[in-house]
Amino acid sequence: MSPTGLVQQGWKDSQDSVFHADGRLADGPIALCELQAYAYAAWEGASALAQAVGRVRLAHLWSERAARLRGQFDQAFWCESPGSYALALDGHKRPCAVRASNAGHVLLAGLAEPQHARRVAAHLTDREGFSGWGIRTLATCEARYNPMSYHNGSIWPHDNSIIAAGFTRYGLHDEALAVLGGLFEATLHMDLHRLPELFCGFQRGHDESPVSYPVACSPQAWASGAPFLLLQSVLGLEILAAQRIVKFTRPRLPEFLREVRISNLRIGPHTLDLVLERHEYDVGIDVLRRTGPIEVVAIK
Repeated sequence: MSPTGLVQQGWKDSQDSVFHADGRLADGPIALCELQAYAYAAWEGASALAQAVGRVRLAHLWSERAARLRGQFDQAFWCESPGSYALALDGHKRPCAVRASNAGHVLLAGLAEPQHARRVAAHLTDREGFSGWGIRTLATCEARYNPMSYHNGSIWPHDNSIIAAGFTRYGLHDEALAVLGGLFEATLHMDLHRLPELFCGFQRGHDESPVSYPVACSPQAWASGAPFLLLQSVLGLEILAAQRIVKFTRPRLPEFLREVRISNLRIGPHTLDLVLERHEYDVGIDVLRRTGPIEVVAIK
């Protein structure tokens, strides 16, 4: 690490973004929980690619690395109090037992044990974690919480979309819908209905608007991509390109969204047009146009 570089090397790169429950900043080198999840996902993905091209030895090697990390992660990072994954381990391998949105990224990678995933989701969506507009980067009960802080209490749309995708990976569809609904309602109060880089994490009140972060970028690429991942998450949409399958697992749509049309969805040389319509307890899926052998699978 460069002595002139940033102290924090995760996406929350503020100097004060990694700390212990009493507010003390963590000494480095720091191991962030979400980076363990990204490494796990990378090794799992690399193993699958190696298997697909016949590199069996490499596939086995990378699969073993992923399995070894999975076996070690829960023991090192799970904190029974506060009932979440540690934000990080400090340079002495001591857990930063802090309720932060970083733990939601662990769900995206599938690294969380199911019983722990449910507890993480419950904390992220309770009043201390969820403002009514979105999930805060840091819960209100933590020592460094500040709703106007860049990374210690604000709401980042891209962070929320990653967490929502993790929720649906563990079958937590109601929680994912709540995130989508909160952010959508926030956009109704924003310039051009456009999600900014971040906004403040104040609790939502009756007839109140979300509080803007004064220097947030808008537009911003992370935030612009968030609605698409959120929609993909609540629809349980997965593209299995090699098998030419478009798969929907327990698709849901929020009350404010009656219909979604997907046009010119391309898989290899073939394309597909779909319309999805919300019913009271279900989502109907109709194929409007199909060029080639693309299969649409719905698991409900």
